[in-house]
Amino acid sequence: MATQTLRQQGIRWFYPLLMKVAGKKKKGMENKQLIKPIQSFYSLQVAMNNGRYLNLETLKGKKVLLVNTASDCGYTPQYADLQKLYEKYKDQLVIIGFPANDFKEQEKGSDEEISQFCQVNYGVTFPLAKKTSVVKVNDQNEVYQWLTQKEKNGWNDQQPVWNFCKYLVNEEGVLTHYFDMTVSPLDPQITKAIINK
Repeated sequence: MATQTLRQQGIRWFYPLLMKVAGKKKKGMENKQLIKPIQSFYSLQVAMNNGRYLNLETLKGKKVLLVNTASDCGYTPQYADLQKLYEKYKDQLVIIGFPANDFKEQEKGSDEEISQFCQVNYGVTFPLAKKTSVVKVNDQNEVYQWLTQKEKNGWNDQQPVWNFCKYLVNEEGVLTHYFDMTVSPLDPQITKAIINK
């Protein structure tokens, strides 16, 4: 799975056109009042694809961008832009990818295959979680339960509508933004949200 299939090569070629069309419909939401969460973001941990756990309390003082990802999706080339974003803002931003097979089975690989695919094809060095479920089902990842339930995060019920939806948490553990897959990781909406205090 490390090298791209013909379908994945086609997706990479088609992606700029997809984003040009989708860009006219960019969707996002913002917590303008900075409503604080009921449950602390920092009480959570993430099972990583290397078998370890990441306690989110270790990320205090940094913004965190959480993105549900897939290797066989029209938006898969966003991995490259996420990597650029990560490199540009790595002193103030942590990106965590959450590979998920929730949408049209576009992430069938194992954790090892996903990691290798991302490194070989997109140079990904930002952390990847263990393959998980991000939608509201019985086994929804606990981080995504927090992101998609206002009873936990304070204001947002929006679950991912497709692969590559993005949630931004600020330096104090407040969920500040949701961006759907049509918003490029390098879109000014996202970069502005990252640099604003």
